[in-house]
Amino acid sequence: MHRIDLRLDHITKVEGDASMDVVVEDGKVTDVRFAIVEYKRFFTTAMKGKSIAAIPQHLARICGTCSNAHVMAAITACEDALGIEPTPQTKLLRRLVMHSLMIRDHALHLYLFVMPDLFGKDAFLDFDENNPEQHQLLHDGFDIKSAGNHLAELVAGRSVHANFPVIGGFLKFPSAEGAAESVQELKAARPAVLRLIEIFRKAPFHFDRKTKYMALVQNDTFGYLGDKIVTSRGETYERKDFRSHLEHVALPYSQASAYTYKGESYMVGALARLNLAKDKLHPGTKKSAAETLKLFPSTDIFHNNLAQAIEILHSIDESIDILSKNSFKPEPVVKVPMRAGTGVGVIEAPRGTLYHKVVIDKDGIVENGEVIVPTGQNQVNIERDVGTLVEELLPDAPKEKINFEIEKLIRAYDPCMSCGAHFLKVKWQER
Repeated sequence: MHRIDLRLDHITKVEGDASMDVVVEDGKVTDVRFAIVEYKRFFTTAMKGKSIAAIPQHLARICGTCSNAHVMAAITACEDALGIEPTPQTKLLRRLVMHSLMIRDHALHLYLFVMPDLFGKDAFLDFDENNPEQHQLLHDGFDIKSAGNHLAELVAGRSVHANFPVIGGFLKFPSAEGAAESVQELKAARPAVLRLIEIFRKAPFHFDRKTKYMALVQNDTFGYLGDKIVTSRGETYERKDFRSHLEHVALPYSQASAYTYKGESYMVGALARLNLAKDKLHPGTKKSAAETLKLFPSTDIFHNNLAQAIEILHSIDESIDILSKNSFKPEPVVKVPMRAGTGVGVIEAPRGTLYHKVVIDKDGIVENGEVIVPTGQNQVNIERDVGTLVEELLPDAPKEKINFEIEKLIRAYDPCMSCGAHFLKVKWQER
């Protein structure tokens, strides 16, 4: 075997479209190209000339799956540009918006995309209702996702394209009755999450490769909103300085922008967050998942899925606390005079750190903007991992197994190609 060109045209059970090309010569991987093939949609170009008030809903349309992450990042950037300080109640409600997103989005990925691989199924709905374990998992998946959806509807208006959060606050507020109902639903879903954690703790898939990690870390709690970007090198950056540590890399074969950190690939997402801040998790989560948390920090990419399951538990536990200990009163949206300025918003989306930047003139009209998404940041790291994986599988593994193992590895990252700008049909050529 002198040369193999491996091409995966469509990667399935991920959000969006991507392809993978791997070239192997004399048993060594010489080229890996992970191409995000969703066509560029020019959202940042379309920002120009719009009123700042329109930006959160405009950028939410980048992605249907994690649209509420874009809403929150855009609002944060716009408030930074205008000098708005949100009220304590607004900050609490925004934490709930992010928790609802993590619950529903992680459940979608883990049950519908990843779990079929664990049970040798093509799809989640292929699970056998007559098998007690698979019957339970079918209902667990929809129960957890439903709890996340209803929490989002309560605090954000919708589970996608949230319409209650706006620049300066919220348009509507949770009722006491709605909060109590959500608490009961979240409590009822908690045992299902514990079963989910156990399944992914025992998952047979593993792949270790040391890399760097980066995440937004809060001082007081494990969360998804904050100002400090922390790296596994021990460095800390302010959100406004994000361009001092993210290096843009042009990949001519991909529609998405890629990034490195000090010339090296790095990873963002649930695994990065737990590796850097597991000590800040909710006390109830740390108690219930104590044995599992001993696995972190981890360099096993498949533990990204385990970390996502733990984050669902944390988001449920903290949401129950917030809803149980607070009552929410109508309050006016904070408004300030328009001014020229530059704002940066950074949040932790389900798939990792999300950056929004907006530049406005004195009338609040957008002059420029930038969006850096998690999948673009993970792109180079995915290529490095796939190259290592293929070399480990060659020369004995059949082509079909290599294809499947590449797909599983990419799925572990939970990439979102819609944000970056079917699974893989592989074409082999031996030369």
